[in-house]
Amino acid sequence: MRILVLGIGNPLMSDDGVGLRVLEALSGQQPALEDVDYVDAGTLSLLLLPRFEHCGALLVLDAAQLGGTPGDLRVLHDADMDTFFRNARGSVHEVGIRDLLDAARLMGTLPSRRAFVGVQPQRVAIGSSLSPSLLASIAPAAAHARAILEAWQAGAPGDLPGRGGGAASAATYSRTGTHQGKLIRP
Repeated sequence: MRILVLGIGNPLMSDDGVGLRVLEALSGQQPALEDVDYVDAGTLSLLLLPRFEHCGALLVLDAAQLGGTPGDLRVLHDADMDTFFRNARGSVHEVGIRDLLDAARLMGTLPSRRAFVGVQPQRVAIGSSLSPSLLASIAPAAAHARAILEAWQAGAPGDLPGRGGGAASAATYSRTGTHQGKLIRP
């Protein structure tokens, strides 16, 4: 199964560039994973549609308004990912990603496995550097993304990272060390 990993963001808009930084960290991990395409998608949308035709799984990495503290991560899978991107307050790029997913669905090329690793930004303004809390979130976000890729490659049916043993399809990770309900905060 071919896997497409999209790093989304604008590196000239401070924390909005975190998806690209997570993509860079993930693609540089060893050992390299076979059948994985790492794509710096910038702020593009429908131009990426042809890439969906040849993949069975899609992983999106991006900054997103999660309602948490800066640097918090959220992992969403499949239908929960789709629902999140239909929410106008989700990703900074929600229209582009939403349109891309909807177009792939209409064309019959929507990957059957989908996941999103989102990072709560602190600031999205002109600037080329990430805030300290987002710099600290790059390694954990890349680790969650790598675990998802490895689970997909191993053929794990539903016990993917962030699913809480298959019972939940979303989890939020924070550096605070507390947890409540379905939200996991290591």
